[in-house]
Amino acid sequence: MPHTETPGTEATPHPRLRWWTELPLIVLVYACYSAGRLLVRGDVSDAVDHGLALLDIEKALFLNAEHPLNRLFTDQPWIGVPADFWYASLHYVVTPAVLIWIFRSRAVRYRAARTWLMTSTFIGLIGFTLLPTCPPRLLDASHGFVDTMAQYSSYGWWGGAASAPRGMGGMTNQYAAMPSLHVGWALWCGVMLWRHGGTRLAKVAAVVYPLGTTIVVMGTANHYFLDAVAGAAVMGAGLLLTPFVLRTAERARTMLTARFAPGAAASPSASESASDGAGSAIVSGGCQTSAGERFPRQREQRFPSGAEPDPAPSDAGDETPAPAR
Repeated sequence: MPHTETPGTEATPHPRLRWWTELPLIVLVYACYSAGRLLVRGDVSDAVDHGLALLDIEKALFLNAEHPLNRLFTDQPWIGVPADFWYASLHYVVTPAVLIWIFRSRAVRYRAARTWLMTSTFIGLIGFTLLPTCPPRLLDASHGFVDTMAQYSSYGWWGGAASAPRGMGGMTNQYAAMPSLHVGWALWCGVMLWRHGGTRLAKVAAVVYPLGTTIVVMGTANHYFLDAVAGAAVMGAGLLLTPFVLRTAERARTMLTARFAPGAAASPSASESASDGAGSAIVSGGCQTSAGERFPRQREQRFPSGAEPDPAPSDAGDETPAPAR
């Protein structure tokens, strides 16, 4: 059965993706995101007020899971230390690894997956700008939180400024806690693994990684539960906006192509014209019309010049008498 396209859903041809064009794009987007985080640092007092407000909302809704998880991570180093490594490194490793995997094995899905991730990241930057939030670990000790990253800093490369290397705390915005893009990016990875993994191990990782990240960000006192919820919401918003962003990017690409190469789209090249002409000659060659139209599959009899037979009675007509024998 032949494949038919639904009208209006025909695939638009795209230029072939190349890693040497994708890599600079991703690096540029992440650089803009990181610079934006540094530039939008809000007032510390406002950030603390926002953090305490989130904590009050969670207590009112009985959603305060941060305190018991943080006590567990603090009292049990065999849990707290791996959790700190998880928080400090996996989002830098797993997210690019999944992106590269999609690029290499699911290229037809890569453009939408990459656009979804980037769109959601920029939405998260808007959240950091509008709602600077103090993470639980930076609240006054009277609120009952312990900074496990600082407690176990001797085990890793980080110091007291979240996952930033020692001496580089000024290179990060510690009040960019709402939303949690650790959770958002982990959720993106989980969706990619679930949809395109194809194995039972991939399905398990698709569930364990975002769930484990959510537990880790709360147990290490880097995020509130509502930060994690906001991270998931940001990814949902990015997913809804992805088709619009793709269409806008395609229009911009088409406009730039038409502006900088108007002749290529307006008139065919000489080689194309020649090939078109050659195609026309081949198509029309040998096709002749005559007064006597032949039926399909009718045999064609050829006789030498001057040897054509007299018309048979059937050829002369139904009322013509047959010649005498």
